[in-house]
Amino acid sequence: MSEAGGKGLFTKELDIALERGDIDIAVHSAKDLPTFLPQSVEIAGYLPREDPRDVFISEKAADLGALPEGARLGTASPRRAALVKRFRPDLDVALLRGNVETRLAKLSRGEIDATLLALAGLIRLGLAQRATKILDCADFVPAVGQGAIGITARRHDAAIVNRLAPILDPATGVALSCERALLRVLDGSCRTPIGGHARLEGTRLALHAIVLRPDGSEFFETHISGPVGEAERLGETAARDLLARAPQDLLAR
Repeated sequence: MSEAGGKGLFTKELDIALERGDIDIAVHSAKDLPTFLPQSVEIAGYLPREDPRDVFISEKAADLGALPEGARLGTASPRRAALVKRFRPDLDVALLRGNVETRLAKLSRGEIDATLLALAGLIRLGLAQRATKILDCADFVPAVGQGAIGITARRHDAAIVNRLAPILDPATGVALSCERALLRVLDGSCRTPIGGHARLEGTRLALHAIVLRPDGSEFFETHISGPVGEAERLGETAARDLLARAPQDLLAR
């Protein structure tokens, strides 16, 4: 997503391969899927979602609040940077690029004092033990799609979708439908700090969404819930609520 310079950077070649018939499906980190897909491509579904939370990692402090004033925290995510500055405006938030192992190595070398990463990624890499503290979604709202794996296919390719059905998770599909509807209506730039997390609560779906200024000085959030069957409507309603309250420049392209 924004960490890599913009949504779609790593999906375009896979979309072309699908269109050409070179491949029948493509597997993506759901948070890297562009808000708008090519007309010939659709999301066939999602694998069961891994834990969507962010984690705080540091060898110098037990949590974000324990970092000394002026400590350097590295991240490549505008959302994480804005959320950190919301709670700790005194910290030096620096750009941190590279894969997970590269970022952890920079932390171990003391180039940064702390970082935030997705728990799902650490779990999949067998590195969950590196998390110093798991962050509550109520404070650190995850990125739309965080923790989920999405599978795309050619639009209307029923045979492929039917073959995928046994491994797809309907509950994750409902949550992601809501989160992506939120993002579609907000349609902020890839550098806009936006968080959106939907979760099933029995037969109802609850969504927590937030938009922030990059420096964390101003933020707007909303909570909404409703029937599972109205997932997209809930996401759209939440987005319109945020658009109505946030200044126009907050979501400028």
